Amino acid sequence: MSIKIFFEGVRPLKIKKKILKKRVNYLINNEIKKPGALSFIFCSDNYLLEMNINYLNHNYFTDIITFNYVKENTIAGDLFISIERVGENAKTFNNSFLKELYRVVFHGVLHLIGYNDKTEEEKKVMREKEDFYLSEVDFKEAEL
Repeated sequence: MSIKIFFEGVRPLKIKKKILKKRVNYLINNEIKKPGALSFIFCSDNYLLEMNINYLNHNYFTDIITFNYVKENTIAGDLFISIERVGENAKTFNNSFLKELYRVVFHGVLHLIGYNDKTEEEKKVMREKEDFYLSEVDFKEAEL
């Protein structure tokens, strides 16, 4: 598995890459898939809004946009994550920033695996998966 982390229009976050990689790898293997090349691009709201407009024709803020490069069972893609949205979501849902960041990362990876969240039933399954994988993270270990 290859995980690369980039920053666009935001101050770089200090992330324990080894732990993030371990947790993402666990999720992919647990879903009976193979880990491939993943890029996490942490960016500003405005950067992600521009991408949402230009690539998806959606004119609204979002916390993540996932570009899928999956081939057969190998999970690969680019995940663009708005740090500002993560921060707002953390406040809204009374979570720590780190826990919300992991939720969004897992959400994007679950999309690459094939889970959707268009219907209420799909949203329920997605949230259960996110909650399960979050429960497997030792956030004390993941903190800086």
